[in-house]
Amino acid sequence: MKIKSLLPWRIALLAVLLALSGCGERPWNDPYPASEWGQNILYTAFTDRPKHLDPAQSYAEDEINFTAQIYEPPLQYHYLKRPYTLIPASAAAVPHPRYYDAQGHQLPDDADPSRIARSVYDIAIKPGIRYQPHPAFARDDQGRPRYLHLTPSQLAGVRQLSDFPYTGTRELTAADFVYGIKRLASPRLSSPIFGMMAGHIVGLGDLATRLQKASPGAGPWLDLDRFDLSGVRALDRYTYRVELNGKYPQFLYWLSMAFFAPIPREVDQFYNQPGMGERNLSLDWYPVGTGPYMLTENNPNSRMVLSRNPNFHGETYPCEGEPGDRAAGLLRDCGKAMPFIDKAVFTREKESIPYWNKFLQGYYDASGISSDSFDQAVKVNVGGDVGLTPEMAAKGIRLLASVKTTTDYMGFNMLDPVVGGLGERGRKLRQALSIAIDQEEFISIFLNGRGIVAMDPLPPGIFGHREGAAGLNPVVYDWVNGQPQRKSIARARQLLAEAGWPHGRDAKTGEPLVLYLDTTAGGMGDKSRIDWLTRQLAKVDVQLVVRPTDWNRFQEKLRKGTVQLFYLGWNADYPDPENFFFLLAGKEGKVLHGGENQVNYANPDFDRLFEQMRNMDNGAPREALIRRMNALLQQDAPWIFGFYPKVYTLGHAWLLNRKPTDVGNNILKYQRLDVGLRQKLRSQWNPPVRWPLWGGLLVLFVLAFWAWQRRGAEKSGDSSGL
Repeated sequence: MKIKSLLPWRIALLAVLLALSGCGERPWNDPYPASEWGQNILYTAFTDRPKHLDPAQSYAEDEINFTAQIYEPPLQYHYLKRPYTLIPASAAAVPHPRYYDAQGHQLPDDADPSRIARSVYDIAIKPGIRYQPHPAFARDDQGRPRYLHLTPSQLAGVRQLSDFPYTGTRELTAADFVYGIKRLASPRLSSPIFGMMAGHIVGLGDLATRLQKASPGAGPWLDLDRFDLSGVRALDRYTYRVELNGKYPQFLYWLSMAFFAPIPREVDQFYNQPGMGERNLSLDWYPVGTGPYMLTENNPNSRMVLSRNPNFHGETYPCEGEPGDRAAGLLRDCGKAMPFIDKAVFTREKESIPYWNKFLQGYYDASGISSDSFDQAVKVNVGGDVGLTPEMAAKGIRLLASVKTTTDYMGFNMLDPVVGGLGERGRKLRQALSIAIDQEEFISIFLNGRGIVAMDPLPPGIFGHREGAAGLNPVVYDWVNGQPQRKSIARARQLLAEAGWPHGRDAKTGEPLVLYLDTTAGGMGDKSRIDWLTRQLAKVDVQLVVRPTDWNRFQEKLRKGTVQLFYLGWNADYPDPENFFFLLAGKEGKVLHGGENQVNYANPDFDRLFEQMRNMDNGAPREALIRRMNALLQQDAPWIFGFYPKVYTLGHAWLLNRKPTDVGNNILKYQRLDVGLRQKLRSQWNPPVRWPLWGGLLVLFVLAFWAWQRRGAEKSGDSSGL
């Protein structure tokens, strides 16, 4: 009886202990496993699932976040220096080309590019680099590959790479780089850069022809070692040679991209066994590299994980950078071993609001800023200076701002009979529309001011870009009181009349000028933007008809030249003016040549200057040619130059060593976490909501007290009965 009388109090005591057990440091709403609390793990998000992680095929921004941390091409960009500077990655040094004429005589470095028939790059790689652990390298006791020529019964229980219990590794060799370049020509891969590289790498086009013939009878694996590539070969274990047609100095930039990462022959053979493809066992799903991280979890619909590569050869944090880097704390880890972070967890977020809320709670370490959250995060002062709102500053959040090496534009199809052509009628029409469409207003309304009006194709950070009056587009702007001022609508109307369209009507027939804009979902098809653009054209009495379409149909229209107006943009592959001006080179015309010149602009004067400029070294002569090229583009107006996007990103106080970069993407290894600070602030920002628990606890106490009183009454009754 005495023991039973204590039971209600024991229940109440247990409730108190349960309540107190929830008062630990880890927040109750933490979305991650308890085992990860306090670990050296970066948490971030991705919005679009990667389609290709195979370096021969991957060419999308949402894929490079992974591939750049896994693969190690020969070169990389210095993390801190600007202008962007190439430094070795897996290579021992940045290679210096040798030039030869058509007779095989070596030429001096400053030889006229027209005399250069061949450029030869001998690329030495660092000895001792080893691949990440992988089943393709696993060997049995006799030294034979464990997982080669697998039968269906051996693959029966395999669903993911971790189902293979044994892994191995081996040293990186020059032959792996040769094999990787050969894969660019494989008909089974359709590399997006094959067409371009076939024009530069000696013999690559011929190799593609031979592989095309051999592929049908080769079985599941096409062994590329059976085929020579005349312009690429290994000279010894640690050196390989690449020969190019003519002079192409931009090739060094390509050597910093995953396209030129090494691929081990045995990995290619391992993945191309029967039964592997249907299990998503491929380089597209499980990449294999020598970089600081390896992909250990791949669920592209929800979560992807990069983990430290235990075989990484090591690298140290840079000790020099730009002026101001030291004051920004970017040199504090000078000389320390990288990478700093053990693991990076990427969670897929399809909507911006949940992503933003989790960042504010501290569950994502960094975040971009969507239009919906811009005013909550950023304040713009009267002078145009951008800073954090007090709410963000109070959290210790840091703002990183940069201008992307990207240009957005409206294109005119130069083959179109109305808006195209190099004659006065088409040119003045395009000039008039360039004035009428107010880019400053567009940036203010739709981008929250996150853009710089473009005067030509070259964004800031690219050689040849000029600021201020020197970089003005005189067709669209005047320089007034130290600022660019858009020319008047009266001037636009005058140009339209001179083009034969007074008051927006054909001077001969009186028919109204109607223009057609092709759009895709998620682009300029947004209704508010279309309404804005319609009003812009109405200022010069031009009517707009919008033709919405899907992406595939839009691409087909571009290929056939059946578009009139459209919006596109270009992100720099590498920081060189050639990478932007080639978008307007005649031999890159989309309709005639299937190239990247989507507007089919073909001006012989521009093309001549482009061929002179493209292979020159940076300097005053090259800059003079760029000025002349820009002047031609401003007059001909094949594009309405739009804007260079500004990018604002936020990072919490515990995420260190962050610096904006547009062309260097292997940035995870440089970043560092203060895990203790993160734990502390997460707990402060996510206090548990305890009132329901305490309310329940009060009810338990009341019940316990009631039970105790009742038990006491029963005992009194028992005593009186005796």
